[in-house]
Amino acid sequence: MPRPILYSFRRCPYAMRARLALEAGGIDVELREIIFRDKAPEFLATSPKGTVPVLVSDNDVLLEESLDIIRWSMEASKAGEILTPDAGSTDKAIALIERMDADFKPHLDKYKYASRYEDVDGIASRSEGSKFIEELEDMLAGQPYLYGQKRSVADIGVAPFVRQFAHVDQDWFYGQDWTNAIKWLDAFKASPEFLRIMKKYPKWVAGDDAIIFPPEID
Repeated sequence: MPRPILYSFRRCPYAMRARLALEAGGIDVELREIIFRDKAPEFLATSPKGTVPVLVSDNDVLLEESLDIIRWSMEASKAGEILTPDAGSTDKAIALIERMDADFKPHLDKYKYASRYEDVDGIASRSEGSKFIEELEDMLAGQPYLYGQKRSVADIGVAPFVRQFAHVDQDWFYGQDWTNAIKWLDAFKASPEFLRIMKKYPKWVAGDDAIIFPPEID
């Protein structure tokens, strides 16, 4: 049976959370690294919308949204057990991710890419986005993860975007009174799972030897 194929871009937070779910489940896929400024025609033929991540499953089901890839990973592998919260429910954790996508991500984009928008104040957008970080700060009081004592789907779904928010201006971010959120983010960035899924790969070209993801653990 052929391996699933994952079209990905290393620095995309949506692709990061999809790779984290696949890594958690120990699901081997053929990884095809896409460069946004030079998208492979074979990729666009598979998914004309041209965004990553995209997963072609082993039975040729096309998944074009990161949350769909996460759900598929949890249903198809041990990721379902590993990423289930020990406090709260998976549905509640997924709802937090969906709310972040709808409410926090637009402010993140307008903060990070303010020059791309007309009549947008990047600092005002940062202030609006900070409200979500403050919510995470409260959730993390007395516990290392968003829903208890173990990493869950909420953590892998949210942390890549908080990382992106922090990296716009790290001096500012790390100067905020967000002790819990900063500790959580730093632990995420230093985790072996995150370091594993952030390995660099060359741009995929049709005919290249297959790259199997996740990579072997050193």
